Amino acid sequence: MAISQKYGRTYHYPFSPGTTSDDRISHDYWPLINNIPQLVHTEKLDGENNCLSRLGVFARSHAAPTTSPWTESLRRYWQLIKHDLGELDVFLENLYAVHSLQYHKLEHHFYVFAVREADRWLSWEETKFYAAMLDLPVVPEIKIFPSPANRTEFEQEVLSITAGPGALAPHDAISGKPSVMEGIVTRNTGSYAVNAFSENVFKYVRKGHVKTDQHWTRNWKRAPLANEGGKYVDTH
Repeated sequence: MAISQKYGRTYHYPFSPGTTSDDRISHDYWPLINNIPQLVHTEKLDGENNCLSRLGVFARSHAAPTTSPWTESLRRYWQLIKHDLGELDVFLENLYAVHSLQYHKLEHHFYVFAVREADRWLSWEETKFYAAMLDLPVVPEIKIFPSPANRTEFEQEVLSITAGPGALAPHDAISGKPSVMEGIVTRNTGSYAVNAFSENVFKYVRKGHVKTDQHWTRNWKRAPLANEGGKYVDTH
């Protein structure tokens, strides 16, 4: 039984090519997006979904706090801030370990993308506020925009954005060649109820994004930062 609530399942856009057999698709996304006054595109990063709460550091499963080696530095950081979290659940992309992409402009190993308080997801501005208070960056912000009027133009823009490399210069972890970004996440910039998650958050993921296998955890490697030895990371 979970001791805290995990992050919601983010539905794919119907034109997202990176779906797998257990993914869900928001076929009716257009009227949902049209009901949202303002949205933000953020870059989807290729890492592990981690959560910081007063109860511990969690990975995708919230049955128990994680003990993985690639969260060791995050768990040390959590010891410093755990009493300041209160009712906040801070969700972040953990890029400490290389997955399918290796980023050549990685400034930090942990990027906040959402904050939950009790039964509500906080607004994007509140998310950025709390991330700054914790001295953590947020995932790259691509664009804030009003509810789109033209579906074809909206989808074409998403395809154009995701054809680019993104902010952190991703490279294929196997071939070493430059890659397009992992994808984008579109969310309501305002606050919304936890039970309305699927009506307020959508994603596009590149084709063939998963290249890790069942042996990944045995042979994982630490992602180097663009400026090693900076204040945000241990060097061992």
